[in-house]
Amino acid sequence: MKRSNSASYPSCRLLLAASLALALGACHHSDDDDAAAPLPPPATASRISVELARTTHGVPHVQANDFRSLGYGLAYAYAQDNVCMFADSLLTVRGERSAFFGGEARAPKRSADEYGAASGFMDLKNEDSDFFFKGYIDLDQLRANYAAGGQETRDLLAGYTEGYNRYLKDYAGKLPAPCASARWVRPMTVDDMILVIAEKALHASGQAFSREFVAAGRTPAAPVSLAKQAPRKVDPSFLVARLDKLNRQGFGSNALAVGKDLSASGRGLLLGNPHYPWTTTDRFYQAHLTVPNRYDAMGVIIGGVPVIVIGFNKDVAWSHTVTTAMHFTTFRLALDAGDASGTTYMVDGAREKMTSKTVTVDLLQADGAIQKRSKTFYFARQGAVIVKPEAGLTWTASAAYVLADPNRNNTRLIEQWLGIGTATSVQGLKTSLDQSVGLPWVNTVAADRAGNALYADASVVPHMNADKFANGCLLLQAALLFDGSRSSCGWGQDAGAPPGIYSPANAPWLMRTDYVGNSNDSYWLSNPKALLTGAPPLGYSPLYGRVGVEQSLRTRIGFLQFEDMIAQRGKLKLSDIQELAFANRLYAAELVLPELLPACAGNADAVLVQACNVLSAWDRRVNIDSRGAVLFREFWNTAVAIPNKWAVLFNPADPVHTPSGVAPAAVPAMLAALKNAAVKLQGLGIPLDGRLGDYQVEPRNGVRIPLHGGIGNLDGSYNSLTMRNPLGTGGYEGVHWGQSYIQTVTFDDAGPVAQAMLTYGQSTDPKSPWYADQTQVFSRKEWPVLPFTAAKIKADPNYTTVTLKE
Repeated sequence: MKRSNSASYPSCRLLLAASLALALGACHHSDDDDAAAPLPPPATASRISVELARTTHGVPHVQANDFRSLGYGLAYAYAQDNVCMFADSLLTVRGERSAFFGGEARAPKRSADEYGAASGFMDLKNEDSDFFFKGYIDLDQLRANYAAGGQETRDLLAGYTEGYNRYLKDYAGKLPAPCASARWVRPMTVDDMILVIAEKALHASGQAFSREFVAAGRTPAAPVSLAKQAPRKVDPSFLVARLDKLNRQGFGSNALAVGKDLSASGRGLLLGNPHYPWTTTDRFYQAHLTVPNRYDAMGVIIGGVPVIVIGFNKDVAWSHTVTTAMHFTTFRLALDAGDASGTTYMVDGAREKMTSKTVTVDLLQADGAIQKRSKTFYFARQGAVIVKPEAGLTWTASAAYVLADPNRNNTRLIEQWLGIGTATSVQGLKTSLDQSVGLPWVNTVAADRAGNALYADASVVPHMNADKFANGCLLLQAALLFDGSRSSCGWGQDAGAPPGIYSPANAPWLMRTDYVGNSNDSYWLSNPKALLTGAPPLGYSPLYGRVGVEQSLRTRIGFLQFEDMIAQRGKLKLSDIQELAFANRLYAAELVLPELLPACAGNADAVLVQACNVLSAWDRRVNIDSRGAVLFREFWNTAVAIPNKWAVLFNPADPVHTPSGVAPAAVPAMLAALKNAAVKLQGLGIPLDGRLGDYQVEPRNGVRIPLHGGIGNLDGSYNSLTMRNPLGTGGYEGVHWGQSYIQTVTFDDAGPVAQAMLTYGQSTDPKSPWYADQTQVFSRKEWPVLPFTAAKIKADPNYTTVTLKE
């Protein structure tokens, strides 16, 4: 049933009374009335005016005539669904967690049906988290950057701030239970919005090394204590390894764009399939944002970012995947021996003084008192001083190390996504990428109605050409460590790009009419028929990732299943790419079982024979009804580490199909791993042929929702989930990250044809109707249709609307 409400200043009741009085005056009057009654004052336009409609699954459609009102309406809707989580996350970026929860506590991880505010990109106690956000983020510089940027961006920030605050006023005393009476829920400012967006930009750089930044802070007025020399050098490869683990074992995505050569309609097809957190403001949130004749995009925002980041408009659909590019470098500073504080460094023989920033954190004590603690952080021209003595990065009297982070002052994110969302073709989208250079750490994959497909790594990457890796500037590859004492070893410059980073025009990209795809591996394999290597002889900067190297099993199954489908069907429809998204083939099983299972023949071990029989009957997929998937997962978690296990080694000329086969010498170790997995399941009371959906579950309001999918790069599942818990008697309970917003989009004469789901739902409030509804949709492999035009929005069976004015 459709209903229409009004929520505005003045209130609905006053508006109705005023309208009624005017109507009565118009219907009942006399000459005397005309002489006596003054004319009503002229109407004044509302400063804020926005229509906020909702359709099935709580998707808000926000329409306004200006960007300030647009941000206002979006914030109001987002707060209705996620106010406690967002308010809690604001404490993090403000550096105020310790003041409310104490310095030793940590931001809460998701537990049962409670929201999570703990970041997947850093794990610090509150005190260190507060010092990081207050010390690392340069709010003054960010303000200046926004002031010099576009008006639409500033309007979105201001409007979002006002919309959130309006929600707090309207719902005072009626907030959800987790924050109903919390002192830390309070109005936000535009500065808070700046901090929210800054935090997102830092995921793959400063935030990933927050612990090392905080460790470099000094207590003001304390004696300076510099090590005389570095301890025995330990390989500082943790810098690269930390991001590699994050990208390859955690956050990731799949994206596939099909062009007119392989599309049944001749129009582009897009599958966007990010694997992203199910907690914190990194959760996606579905929305449709419209400013008539300027911006009309639908898809998802990241919590607090007031613009569509993955989605579609009437002509273009796009998605993002986490790139393998490095978005930082480090530099070793040569310190001036004459400065006992160790804060003067040498560049080209000249002295330069570090700048410093002292910040204070409030810490709640057990007796309720507040203790203040301060630290001073130091910065060179290249970046922030960091320390990690156990990795050899020690601040000594002769050297210091800095993290150079091009995203630290990146305020171009909103501008970039506005440019993407207003593009009318993939060529126009590419032009926007080249002009704004605002994407902090993601690839872009897109398709348009004309049947063109695009892959581009237009992320913010330090300008370090390949020659600087070979001319003495690079001191240590494992840490991307360069010589900070020579200006010639610093970041370079591209025309038309912000200082120190590459222009996307000179970065890896590919535009085709057959297809492109990415599953978080290198740009090198975006299309198996057109391997990207860059211009000879040196190609692209090594910071963009490696070429000619083995690809993940998830990347390989993505291309393999696509090529198989093309061979069978010739050209594809939207339903075909939906089938690819949830085919749930497990590539590791396809690679090893044909040779492993025959090795069981004649084996006298009853447990091993039973395990082999189960895997022989298994469909080698990770569907809810698949029996044997749990056993294989526990086996492969160990077997994947067996050395020299492949019979056919990697061939860079065939990266999709190699390596493959089981080397005969590896068979005994694999059989031993299989038996150990079977014994583990028996010990937990789990049948070896247990149904995957009985053990891979997401608990919501006491209901165990069965989930399909594997674990991604490790086992070669395109549909990937990382569970919060290892296998226990209750199975794998609760998703940490993985399948999140899954969209398929094509185009017809009327506009976009889109079907999508948000796997964890719109709301973190267990009492919301949109808390678990789409998790059930995902479980059933349903594909909700997204209404885009005004007529289809109003025809939605769950359509409601409210008008917000101020």
